[in-house]
Amino acid sequence: MLQANFAYAAGNDPAALAVSIFAERDRLRDEMRGDVLAAGLAVRECAPLAALLEGPVRPIGDVVLIDCPAPGGAALAALARIDVRAARSGARLVVSTSVAALDDVFACCDQSAPQILVEPSRAERVIALGRVLAEVPRLRVRELSEEDRLTLLRLTEQVTRLAERLEAFGGGAAASSGLGAESGGFRVESPSPGYRAPPGDDPADRLTRAARPPLPDPRLVRRIIRQRQLRARHFDGELFADPAWDMLLDLTAARAEHIRVSVTSLCIASGVPPTTALRWITQMSEAGLLQRVEDETDRRRAFIALTDRAAEAMARYFAELGRSAAQLV
Repeated sequence: MLQANFAYAAGNDPAALAVSIFAERDRLRDEMRGDVLAAGLAVRECAPLAALLEGPVRPIGDVVLIDCPAPGGAALAALARIDVRAARSGARLVVSTSVAALDDVFACCDQSAPQILVEPSRAERVIALGRVLAEVPRLRVRELSEEDRLTLLRLTEQVTRLAERLEAFGGGAAASSGLGAESGGFRVESPSPGYRAPPGDDPADRLTRAARPPLPDPRLVRRIIRQRQLRARHFDGELFADPAWDMLLDLTAARAEHIRVSVTSLCIASGVPPTTALRWITQMSEAGLLQRVEDETDRRRAFIALTDRAAEAMARYFAELGRSAAQLV
């Protein structure tokens, strides 16, 4: 069993945090239950996902772990139900699934902002549990095994790099977080020294009033994407991993082409593992760069798109590059 030695801040009772586990595979349920108990937490329930649709509404834990690798209609209905309940109760939801089922699972989970893991290893499940515990105000993870500590460190470094990139994209707003509270991941040009704005003249308003350049030719953007992907044929892909930018490029081309992008497709475009890509999508959505778009004709589907402000920022970026953009690699 993976060792996850969680210690809690003084005065907190670990048993106060209950975990519910729902998975169809018996072996996996037992494995998840063992890891939860090894973390010193209480298991409220450990049952198949179908149990959520049986009998009266049952209480759920503070943390809900769900495995849903190949969901049918009943499993998706159960997942949608518990997503709503988690959002209302404040429970934290961690859902693992497969690449094939990712779009369906993503569409069902639109209320509770869950962690979604794609074909995770056992270690990745433990790390996801640790991330949840670190976010729960009344409990604090103090100690992990050496292996899990290194994994958490790598995850923290990833988030830090994201913040740094978004800070650069947004012009250094909010030094404490790298993201501006009002401008998010966007940059508003600062006026020249000595400039005094006339009454009612706000820089953001001037940006809105300014002529907005059109989106770049999608053929150009696709060419840039292909050139970036060529590097992986000759070098380790991790050397050039830049999922935030790769996703922005893909969504820019899709917007110009009037094509909707599924979460699975965007994960592929990111060039990193799906679980990592999903964390980036969450962070970029919180930064105001990406947004979830429901399918108006089928509520079981959802897509990812640039926000209007992100699309405008990309248009201005390519407009500033001008003709030299065609020579980008």
